[in-house]
Amino acid sequence: MPVARPAGRVACREGGLQVTNRLANCQAFFEMEARRPDAGDREAVTQKNILFIMYDQLRFDYLSCAGHKTLHTPNFDRVAARGVRFTNAYVQSPVCGASRMSTYTGRYVASHGAGWNKFPIRVGEVTLGDHLRQNGMSCWLLGKTHMQADEEGMARLGIPKDSIIGVRQSECGFDPWVRDDGLHGNGWDGDYGENDGPYNRYLKEKGYDTANPWATYANGSVENGRLASGWFIENADKPANIREEDSETPWLTREAIRFIDQATGPWCAHVSFIKPHWPYIVPAPYHDMYGPDDIQPLIRYEAERENANPVYESFFTNKIAETFRDDEARNKAIIAYMGLIKQCDDQLGALLDHLEAIGRDRDTVIVLTSDHGDYLGDHWLGEKDLFHEVSVKVPLIIADPDPACDATRGTASDALVEQIDLAPTFVEIAGGTPPMHILEGRSLVPLLAGERSAGWRDYVISEYDYAVTPMAGRLGMASRDARLFMVYDGRYKMMHSAGGHRPMLFDLESDPDEYHDRGDDPAFRPALDRLYGYLHEWGLRMSQRVTMSESDIDRKKGEPQREGILVGVNRKDDLGEDFTRHYTGPARQIHFEREEDRRMLGGLSSTDESE
Repeated sequence: MPVARPAGRVACREGGLQVTNRLANCQAFFEMEARRPDAGDREAVTQKNILFIMYDQLRFDYLSCAGHKTLHTPNFDRVAARGVRFTNAYVQSPVCGASRMSTYTGRYVASHGAGWNKFPIRVGEVTLGDHLRQNGMSCWLLGKTHMQADEEGMARLGIPKDSIIGVRQSECGFDPWVRDDGLHGNGWDGDYGENDGPYNRYLKEKGYDTANPWATYANGSVENGRLASGWFIENADKPANIREEDSETPWLTREAIRFIDQATGPWCAHVSFIKPHWPYIVPAPYHDMYGPDDIQPLIRYEAERENANPVYESFFTNKIAETFRDDEARNKAIIAYMGLIKQCDDQLGALLDHLEAIGRDRDTVIVLTSDHGDYLGDHWLGEKDLFHEVSVKVPLIIADPDPACDATRGTASDALVEQIDLAPTFVEIAGGTPPMHILEGRSLVPLLAGERSAGWRDYVISEYDYAVTPMAGRLGMASRDARLFMVYDGRYKMMHSAGGHRPMLFDLESDPDEYHDRGDDPAFRPALDRLYGYLHEWGLRMSQRVTMSESDIDRKKGEPQREGILVGVNRKDDLGEDFTRHYTGPARQIHFEREEDRRMLGGLSSTDESE
């Protein structure tokens, strides 16, 4: 299996902390793989590659191909024209860490258990990299995962952090090209992330002269000679104090190009951008490309706050929601957010142009998506913590150069799609058979080819564990009860609270903006009951029998007898001779100690014994 060779040094990580030049065995492994006889032979590539691009906090409706009226994204549109744009794609959690762990495992949050940012994913959880390597495809990380290693589990099992297995366990199964989660904030209780990550080191090498140039320059500005931090939305209208080429998105784009130029396939490269995630600040010329007239109408209705569900109310009374109810702050944030997306689109164009220039567009599947959306003040909320469309629905565009997909190019599919569908899709693209006793999503390959079975999917599920949030405390929720579940069937969307609060229910056919909560309306009881039936069905799924496939179990049906175990058989004549021949026939020796047993059962007389 030829793989990409890191230029210079391997940069492996454990638990999100950068480790360089100390993992000598990692280096040796990657070097060995790169020196395989076919490593430099591009003509030998018989499989497709996968360029898996994920943006952070990108709304589904902030692309021109999705209908945004003033934000033009020609390069997203360019990929959509080559493939299929899925208009009903949903993440399995509206928070970064949980959503990504579902994407990388192909499993629901309740199955893998990593329900919040920095919740470790347990040792042994099978991930995308594991699946792809089994099918001859290397799997590389460039950018963000929000992965937190299960260091206790690794220590319990004696897995060294600086081993190949240890690195992959720490990186959610990926081989790290460059890991950078992008958030290098300085807090009063300590830093968020590792401030001396690869991007910060790059900035220091470029002459940005602070201990944390990510915060000071890439995500900060200047006013009257003083720092104007991007953490404060009042500064979102200012240009970031950094050369545009040195900002995060162009930097990671260049890393992706550097990877592709030396990569030998088949490979999957997960290029994971931090933007347009906050801080809402962007370098010139993107900071003032848009103005108030470019902002789309607010999706907000005063009646939403009347007799509001207590869980919903707890979220729209928090500090973030309060900030986004300030029109000036909201407008500044959205203008910067649009600038960040425009920069992402321009850099996507640079990446696409490079693929075409080297001929890699002909054998590379391009996947564009996001880990969740952003409320941006809609529904009286900020951030992304609940299940309205602007939070839990994401862009998903897949362009496969395979001629089998020619009929669907430039089309949109309204099939209900979950983010966990990507893992089995990638396995099938790699030429394998998705192991469905582990993976809980469904391959999208048939949809890419224009095939859609009648029983595709009746509903989608999303989960939210908010036990660590202030909202759980405000509601007086025990940690195990602070969980929310979304069930959506293409028309009705239910939000169920495990803590006993009444459900929320929306009819998106008559109420596409999700203004009117019908959770306590008797007229909608049949729809609510049906969705609860789906939730019950989902809750009873076989999710943990991951070491035995259905085919393994089918092969074992009726087979214990053939392995020499005859349980519950009364007479030998009840079975055929093939099963009984080892248990019948003359006894070779008699070892009964009592004489009566020897005579009665063994057929021996005193004379026989003396002889």
